[in-house]
Amino acid sequence: MEVIIPPPKTAVASTQSVLVPSVRDRHIAEIQTKGRMAWQKSTGYNKRSRAETQIGRWKAVIGPKLKARHFDNQKTEAKIGVRVLNRMTELGRAQVRAHCMKNAVDRVASPKV
Repeated sequence: MEVIIPPPKTAVASTQSVLVPSVRDRHIAEIQTKGRMAWQKSTGYNKRSRAETQIGRWKAVIGPKLKARHFDNQKTEAKIGVRVLNRMTELGRAQVRAHCMKNAVDRVASPKV
């Protein structure tokens, strides 16, 4: 597994990129040809970014370390923390109802003249 670090927007390929391209050079070339979003999807960077965000949430809400001393209690503490974060994420997610979506599709499919 290789570490994926997004190059800055102003990144330029190295002089050896033609003969022996580094991982960074390949990333820069792919971003230039396909775009940054396509690069993130192809390298899996977006998943890494989501995981880092979730760890940041954990540390902000739960704390930087577990409080329990024994392993079984630490597992329980972690399970509770995961449930809390999942519940918070679920509460912040927009709810879309099926009949609302159907009405929106119907309006787009048959516009009024």
